[in-house]
Amino acid sequence: MNRSKDIKIFNGGIAIVTGGASGIGRSLGKALACRGCTVVLADINGIQAKKVAEEIRAEGGRAAAVELDVTDFDAVKAVVRDTSEKYGRLDYIFNNAGIAINGKFQDFETKDWERCININLRGVIHGVRAAFPVMEKQGFGHIINTSSTAGIFPWPTSIAYTTTKHAVVGLTTALRAEVANTGVRLSALCPGTIQTPLIEQGGRNGRWVGVHSDEKIRELFKGAQAMNPDKFAEQALKQIARNKPVIIIPSGYKLLWWIYRLSPSFGISVARMISQTVFKKIE
Repeated sequence: MNRSKDIKIFNGGIAIVTGGASGIGRSLGKALACRGCTVVLADINGIQAKKVAEEIRAEGGRAAAVELDVTDFDAVKAVVRDTSEKYGRLDYIFNNAGIAINGKFQDFETKDWERCININLRGVIHGVRAAFPVMEKQGFGHIINTSSTAGIFPWPTSIAYTTTKHAVVGLTTALRAEVANTGVRLSALCPGTIQTPLIEQGGRNGRWVGVHSDEKIRELFKGAQAMNPDKFAEQALKQIARNKPVIIIPSGYKLLWWIYRLSPSFGISVARMISQTVFKKIE
């Protein structure tokens, strides 16, 4: 066991990635392993997580998989505890598991709000609460919470998702300030449109409420020029290594962030145009 008092910048480090069976989580896990991390892929789809871990090991990396429902705090706490005890340290936790429910505000039901909040927000809170005491005690660690461009800009057409992602950015940045003297780092990861199951109509991780054309939705995302998740992971890890507080990838989405920061009124006007364009294209 390596009980040094410094975080390992990937090589030799121990990392937990929730939502590690697919999409961004899968790509982060593989990229971390390539950099010398031992990766624990935690996902509600335990079978798929094991397949990804096997892929990583076949390529010479170190990886394990565990089935995990991030809405269960005791289960999250157990994964963090077991990982830190087994390896003697915990350098990184990527609270990455999430879903997207899209559509018009009036079509969202209580169950849609609850599902988004339970997974996207409570799931992150559970990961932070479980990992922070371990990292504080050892004197180092990095907590990376996956938000979204929807967490830094008033993104319409996915109101419940946008609500939770704004909350994740607030949690991450406020806690980063509060615990700055503990040695524990926090970063909010804000992806733009990425090629993941999150944007699929009717998928486990993403769906649309209301009446829409599935074909038009697929065409909408084809035109969005979504970024490859492996490329995203490569760029994300570079900025995580630099301990950036808010990480926006692709970089072009920073323009929306700056527009909204400099002029909220103008930012909301841009969001209104996005909303009108999206619903016009899919109905």
